[in-house]
Amino acid sequence: MKEGNKKGTINKYGMLRLDYLKAHKKALYTTLLMKDELNNHLVSVSKNAENLLNNLMESYKKSDEKLSEKSKETNQIEWAKIMNNYKITAEEIILNELIYTENV
Repeated sequence: MKEGNKKGTINKYGMLRLDYLKAHKKALYTTLLMKDELNNHLVSVSKNAENLLNNLMESYKKSDEKLSEKSKETNQIEWAKIMNNYKITAEEIILNELIYTENV
């Protein structure tokens, strides 16, 4: 992870946002860079994405009866499949709402 102005780190979601800005939102990228706000923006996106991922995963776990600790112990493969599906779903939401968006 890269350092971001001593306010946090830039994780994979921040890097995806950076790539998106460079490729598709050059004016916004240039503006953020010139105002010295790019790192802060990327750190913010990183934190928001991690928080959203954690919140979504907790919500999914609470709403699914198949994800109890007992089922984790008795059927680990099925439990892992469900968790992977939930993570993929959560990451899709993050990409659409935080990474590949016009919002700053």
